[in-house]
Amino acid sequence: MSVPSRVAVTGLGTVNPLGGDVASTWEAALAGTSTAHTLDNDWVERYGLAVDFACTVPIDPYDHLSRPEAKKLDPSGQYAMIAAREAWQDAGAPEVPGERLGVVVGTGIGGVWTILDQWDVVRERGARRVNPFTVPMLMANSSSAHIELELGAKAGAHTPVSACASGAEAVANAFDMIRSGRADVVVAGGTEACVHPLPLAGFANIRALSTRTDDPEHASRPYDVDRDGFVLGEGCAILVLESEEHARARGARIYGYVSGRGMASDAHHISAPSQEGQARAISEAMADAGLTAADVVHVNAHGTSTPKGDISELEALSSALGDDTDHIVVTSTKSMTGHLLGGAGALESLFSVLAAHHRIAPPTINIENLDPAVPLDIAVGKARELPGGDIAVINNAFGFGGHDVTVVFTSA
Repeated sequence: MSVPSRVAVTGLGTVNPLGGDVASTWEAALAGTSTAHTLDNDWVERYGLAVDFACTVPIDPYDHLSRPEAKKLDPSGQYAMIAAREAWQDAGAPEVPGERLGVVVGTGIGGVWTILDQWDVVRERGARRVNPFTVPMLMANSSSAHIELELGAKAGAHTPVSACASGAEAVANAFDMIRSGRADVVVAGGTEACVHPLPLAGFANIRALSTRTDDPEHASRPYDVDRDGFVLGEGCAILVLESEEHARARGARIYGYVSGRGMASDAHHISAPSQEGQARAISEAMADAGLTAADVVHVNAHGTSTPKGDISELEALSSALGDDTDHIVVTSTKSMTGHLLGGAGALESLFSVLAAHHRIAPPTINIENLDPAVPLDIAVGKARELPGGDIAVINNAFGFGGHDVTVVFTSA
């Protein structure tokens, strides 16, 4: 079996704080919309949370799924199913034998709502009252399994769990599945639903979250001198990847191409970033794509709004790309969506594809005082036009544990 020359992106779907579908998400992103808000619950009084705000999805999954199927899915699975259906239809619901169709959907945590809710049931009402679907709902591979079942995918269903790099790693693994000849079409992405008191408390206690409780709308401020941590988000993004030969044969619309991926591990620290590992992932992705810095016009950065992480990533980019970077514009869309953890790399892959397709880079919002240590051009406050011709866009995703993933997308 011949190895396909290129891997195309033919379908997109998402549920995230900016919107319940791709069209509304992209419109809100280009407009520079903040989604962070104070949570409407009694968690602060009940649990003494230090952080009471996050970025949440603007839809009710029960409006998009039948009640029986929604009740068998953790919220992370609900978001994944909604996004996967949009992406599949957007791709034209391709006719492909099950043995040539794969699924790769990552997550950082998995069904945390199910785990904690059902533990409450055990403690308060007894073991016999636990939902019989608890295990299929809480397992990390639940989303990929349900999508695989719905689509009849038999080439493989996989679930990378690499913290905040999970979604990007899923896209990278799907890319490898197609170019190795294992599949013609792969549904890939990442999902997360953990805006819950326990993750909020845990992240706050290691000082990873912003504590700007008096002004949550402006709390996520990557590259600003006053950044003080990320804002927790939730949601899912799904991309349909397809061998170019398969896409062309059926007359599919092609948004762009996945052209390279790099993966490295830091072996450095459980939560502190390593420029060396990040630079290796970027360099590997660029070499895999056969590109140089001159080809790259835009970077959708990991950019979480943490004091150490933001500049470390930009320095890793500078190290990997060299001196030819004046033409590259950098964006952190987490300034608008918050940090989707295992869903982040997938959503930012979707943004990267759309940026290359529409020739425009979304802005980074909430920057009032740009950190003078920033070595690259940031799209501050407004979207930026990108040039015509063949262009490349880099998406970085770096996770706790030292998981470094870079995916390179190129224009169609």
